[in-house]
Amino acid sequence: METSHEFSTKTSDVSLQELKDRLAEFAKVRGWDQYHSPRNLLLALVGEVGELSEIFQWKGEVARGLPNWSPDDKERLEEELSDVLLYLVQLADVCGLDLGQAALSKIVKNAKKYPVVNQTSSYN
Repeated sequence: METSHEFSTKTSDVSLQELKDRLAEFAKVRGWDQYHSPRNLLLALVGEVGELSEIFQWKGEVARGLPNWSPDDKERLEEELSDVLLYLVQLADVCGLDLGQAALSKIVKNAKKYPVVNQTSSYN
């Protein structure tokens, strides 16, 4: 039996934990979790990244906020970005990794690797 929250789509802030839980339930009730090995999820993720890439393939540079895009183009982009995110969350879950914590740790590592450089004006 499907849970009622499965069809709820409007929320102000969604956690990775909520996505992980909903994805696990979605796959479980359909019997799909048996196919969600790390390898299979990675290959699905790569396929979705390819579909995402196709959207930008011939557009050249795109302005922030996509001001010249049609609502249909934006909706397609939203869907493909969501597919990538959902497969990434599932992959991390199946591998037993805390994706949110890993991302925060990576930001800290990058901050140490690429420190802010003070840029003083040479116009003194």
